[in-house]
Amino acid sequence: MNYLSFEKVFKPFGIVSVSQLRATKSVFDKNNFGRWEKQGLLIKLRNGYYAFADIASNDGFAHYAAGKIYKPSYISLHTALAFHGIIPKATNEITSVSSLKTSTFENSLGTFSYKKIKPSLMFGYNAVEKNGFTFFMASPEKAILDLLYLYPSYNFKKEIRSLHLDWNKLTTFAKIFEKQIILEKIDILKKKFLEDI
Repeated sequence: MNYLSFEKVFKPFGIVSVSQLRATKSVFDKNNFGRWEKQGLLIKLRNGYYAFADIASNDGFAHYAAGKIYKPSYISLHTALAFHGIIPKATNEITSVSSLKTSTFENSLGTFSYKKIKPSLMFGYNAVEKNGFTFFMASPEKAILDLLYLYPSYNFKKEIRSLHLDWNKLTTFAKIFEKQIILEKIDILKKKFLEDI
């Protein structure tokens, strides 16, 4: 399979994996990935996953890639809070949560980090579309709960003041975590927020 044939079949996906290629049962030399990467046609995202270089710089593509190179996962934590305008975007890192082990991948698009949570806590996210790329993003409430769960000492009083939270949803979600400390922190946040408005 030459590059033009490869591009015609796989470019609509934006990202191609070695396992995806095997499923087509096409005759393919795996060394092509290295050659095409050197030619600037592909970008290696992690072992076995490549993106087409000419679309990888488009706004929204990195968010899309985050959910494709490590599944199941959804964008949460600091990245989701920045996406929702709660905190400023400070780094070129996309933070996600997953029921798989904690992992980090670095490539030319930035750093992709994944924090492990229990499978039962994989909820509270929606499909979001940006520039034609669809990815899963935590709601503001779930991103906050993921932070409190994974970083018990996290403090973001200043950022919470500008957020329009659904406090009932936040409390309902918090109960699913089955951790009293999280419910207590939500109660403190709620009281602080209501005092400040």
